This record gives sequence, structure tokens and C-alpha cells, in this order.
Amino acid sequence: MAGVQPSEVHIRINSKRHSRRMIHPVEIDPPPLPPSSASATASPVVYQEVKHFKKWVPWMIPAFVIANTIMFFITMYVNNCPKNSVSCIATFLGRLSFQPFKENPLLGPSSATLEKMGALDVGKVVHGHQGWRLITCNWLHAGLFHILANMLSLLVIGIRLEREFGFVRIGLLYAISGLGGSILSALFIQTNISVGASGAVFGLLGGMLSELITNWTLYANKFAALLTLVIIVVVNLAVGILPHVDNFAHIGGFFSGFLLGFVFLIRPQFGWVSQRYAPTASNKPKFKMYQCILWVISLVLLIVGFTVGMVLLLRGVDANDHCSWCHYLSCVPTSKWSCNTQPVSCSTTQTGNQYSITCSTNGKSGTYILPNATDSQIQGLCLQLCS
Repeated sequence: MAGVQPSEVHIRINSKRHSRRMIHPVEIDPPPLPPSSASATASPVVYQEVKHFKKWVPWMIPAFVIANTIMFFITMYVNNCPKNSVSCIATFLGRLSFQPFKENPLLGPSSATLEKMGALDVGKVVHGHQGWRLITCNWLHAGLFHILANMLSLLVIGIRLEREFGFVRIGLLYAISGLGGSILSALFIQTNISVGASGAVFGLLGGMLSELITNWTLYANKFAALLTLVIIVVVNLAVGILPHVDNFAHIGGFFSGFLLGFVFLIRPQFGWVSQRYAPTASNKPKFKMYQCILWVISLVLLIVGFTVGMVLLLRGVDANDHCSWCHYLSCVPTSKWSCNTQPVSCSTTQTGNQYSITCSTNGKSGTYILPNATDSQIQGLCLQLCS
């Protein structure tokens, strides 16, 4: 008597255009054949549909881009260069015109305006109890070039992550990473203000890297993807050694996002997902052991790191006193540029409407006729002389 032939298993894939779930095949055991059909030559066909990971419609990341852009326009409106500065760039923009290139090479507002709008100023955080600046600084940008670079990066990285993991997890990863970048920046850069969303953007980049590691078994071409991500991270961090770039915010945001990725972006293994659709019971674990270990270690490091960082910051600790070489992580001096971050100061002598201003740092001086001069105008001229 001929034996029973193994049955075929066909996977029916949902072809609806509006479906937002990935469909994956799953091996299932066919139902037993009745004895009367043991000699049948036709194999039964079993259909099984497996809905794996949900796909989200990204809306939060575009909303973040719009919010950052609106804040930049508000900052430029408050800046009002024609009123508060002697000279401006793109004067046809009126109140939205930019500060002189020597004062702000990124085409943006003055440092006084950024400070007024909520830039990270360590002195005001520690002594003025303005801890909210650790958050608001992530929504401000120093100039047009600055916001364009950050928003393009946010769109490229953030939309992909939000589509895969949803707005809640990616929103938390973005916000917490930005805070982590602000804390590390405040511990090392205490003589200048700092603004920008790059700490939060680097957090998303760190989350992408840890997500690849913790969900390693789910990916094809994983080594190529890992190498690509590592190269992108290294190149972006290397750019941070240029002057006027807050690389400590980048580093703090990246490592915060890297640890948060192990916590927020962990995925169940496909074997656990597929067993829910199989007729026979299975005891496959939802997560692999290494995923659980990484989850616990990362959560502990996050809690300890943020707690210690906040305590040191609020006590007014300058991390440079305990790490003599760490300043090279944010700026490496060369023959082309200097990494001097000391605040500029000038001596001013007034004779009627004539002001003689001398930079205390490099000795440069200039004489200006300024009827009804304001403090912001004099400060802007001082910055130009000292730059």
C-alpha cells in the first residue's frame, strides 16, 4: 500500500494595498488524514496567514520638523537684527534678517537672543534654577545652516524609525536622548551657551544601532547594515571636533539613544510570533536571553547615568576638572582654527555718539558712531572684533 505523501503548505499573503502589517510564512503541521484517504494521491493544501510587525504612519517626526522650523522663525523675529545690530545680512527680510557673518557664521540670531529664548546656559541652570533650559535648548537653532542639517537628518532617520516602532517609543527616545545630550554638554561646556536638536537626532542614530544589535537574528545582510551604521556614526561624531560644534551634546545624545534602543526597540523573535498561528503548542520564548540581558543592563545604566549626571550638574561640578583631555572630544585645535571657548569681553569708551571698543582677548579695537546705541548693538560689535 502506498504511503501518505507529505502535504503542501501554502502561505496566503494579504495583498490589500492598505494593509500596514508585514506578512511572513510559517511552518505548520498538516491535519491528519482519515484512513480512507490514505491512498489518495492529491495532497491537501493548508493556508496560513501570519501578521508580523505593525507598520505605523509617521506623523510625529514631521510635526517635530515643523515645530523646530516655527521656533526658528520666532527666534529670528525676536532677534530683530535691524533694530539691535549695526549691520545685518539679507536686510530685505526685515526683522528676520541675519546677524553679521563674523558674529554668527551660521546665518542666524545673536547669542543674546538665543539665551533669551531658552538656550542652555549652565550658570542659569545651576544658580538660577532654570532646569527647563535642558529641554528648551533642543528646540532652538543657531542659524539657517544649523537647522537645515538637523532637520534633514531628523527626517531621514526619524521617519524610518517611527514607521517601524510608532510615535510613542520614538518620541520618548527622541526626548530623553535630547535631555541626555544637554546634561553631558552642561557638564563640560560651561562658558558658552548651547542650542540645537542634534543631541536628540544622534539619539535616534544610536537607537538604530542598538535596535540592529538586539534584533540581530531578524535581519538579513546584518553585517553590511552594521558596518554602514558604524561608518555614519563615526563620520558624524568626527565632524563634532570642529570649533563651535557641541560634540558633547552629540555624544551624550548618542549613548542615551543607544541604551534606550535596547529598552524601547526590542522585538519578539519570529519563532514566538509564528507559534501563535500553529495548531500545535510550542514553548518558544518571546525574547532571546541576550535581549533580556541587554534590556536589564541598559535600563540600569540609564537610571544611574541620568541620576549621577543631574546630581553633578546641580552641584555645579565642572567635568573638565576631572578629565584633562576630554575637551578634545569636542574640538581639536589646528593651525586653521582655535578652540578657545572663553567668553569675550570688551572695554568701551563713549564720547557723545562715538564709541571706542577694544576686545580684551586679541586687542583689536574700532571706533563707531552710534546714536542711541543699545547694549545688544555694542555686544554685537564686541563679538565681531573678538572673532
